[in-house]
Amino acid sequence: MRKLVLLFAILITTVAAAGAFNSPADVPAPGSAAPAFKLVTNEGKEASLADFKGQWVVLYFYPKDFTSGCTLQARNFQRDLAKYEQAKAVILGVSIDTPESHKSFCAKEGLTFKLLSDTDAKVSEQYGSVMEYQGAKYSARNTFIIDPAGNIAKVFVKVGVAGHSDEVLASLAELQKPAEKKTGE
Repeated sequence: MRKLVLLFAILITTVAAAGAFNSPADVPAPGSAAPAFKLVTNEGKEASLADFKGQWVVLYFYPKDFTSGCTLQARNFQRDLAKYEQAKAVILGVSIDTPESHKSFCAKEGLTFKLLSDTDAKVSEQYGSVMEYQGAKYSARNTFIIDPAGNIAKVFVKVGVAGHSDEVLASLAELQKPAEKKTGE
């Protein structure tokens, strides 16, 4: 099993290096309305973007549960979960994996935020976050910060996993500064 996971991680890295991802031009632009969605969670319940209206949303797309890069990325978001909660932001992870796979991944890694199952890759496509390999689609590693009004506030394309959570938190702090100044006046 470990060899299979390692092989898949190498495959994902190779596909990424070969440029098999959608171009950044396909990604929703900052300031535009975030595409609506309704997907099944790791808990087996439906969740939609509308459920989080009024909150900051960190919507991150990733290729596959249980692979090394995706695991590191999820662990880092989990590690920083209290900081996201302080910033009044919710984290939602999206991949083409099934809700059952997400449930197992969350249990194994101790993840307490929601993972959403996009088995037909339609939401990944809406967000310009699809890659293909040998005819199969996977979610590409992109992240979107969505503001409380439901608009795309920041886009991260082809992210590196190691320092990504820190990068997202810094961007959230920067995006929230004007709102804090207005309420403090």
